[in-house]
Amino acid sequence: MALEPARMTEEEAAAFYRRRKGRNIGMLVVLVALVAIFYAITMAKLTSGG
Repeated sequence: MALEPARMTEEEAAAFYRRRKGRNIGMLVVLVALVAIFYAITMAKLTSGG
């Protein structure tokens, strides 16, 4: 027994996709920041001879 997906109006769908895009951009920023932090830590350790 499958559930039928909820129907959204065009306005609701547009708002949903805007929120999803915003969350995706936020996650991209967080991931890029983490990569930059790990890169900086690695370079600091390598250049200090540790």
